[in-house]
Amino acid sequence: MAPEPRSPRPGPRTALVDTVVAALIFALGAVVVWDSYRLGARWAADGPQSGYFPFYVGLLICISSAVIVVQSLARVKTDRHRFVEAAQLRQVMVIFLPAAAFVLGVQYIGIYVSAALFIGLFMRFVGRYPVLRSVAAGPAVSLVAFTLFEIWFQIPLPKGPVENLLGY
Repeated sequence: MAPEPRSPRPGPRTALVDTVVAALIFALGAVVVWDSYRLGARWAADGPQSGYFPFYVGLLICISSAVIVVQSLARVKTDRHRFVEAAQLRQVMVIFLPAAAFVLGVQYIGIYVSAALFIGLFMRFVGRYPVLRSVAAGPAVSLVAFTLFEIWFQIPLPKGPVENLLGY
């Protein structure tokens, strides 16, 4: 008996990814149900307890994701569609990785410096804008945001060492 030929392009199939994601969402819904029940998910004499509405939302999440798990498990053996092609994954990563770096940067260097770097680098390397335009746009947007939130609306956003040096 000859071995079954391998797919030239390995990768998870759509039904498998659907099953895993639905199971994770079910777990999230179960946490909501459990915690809402712990808080009180009944109708009291004075109205709903604090966990009443979240309990039912979590229950709907669990039911919906359970239906998806059953449907996707029924398709696992017959599904031949790859979840994502390499070119598609590359396009997603071009957006995801800089966005993740931005979120991490907010924690260490503040939102304004992170935004200036994110906008400038994204314009240059993803948008292929000229260097001068990219270098000018990032700080300009951050300066406008700083003026709007910190000075005019007096809404403090996460700051880093640069803002501390400036006294904010």
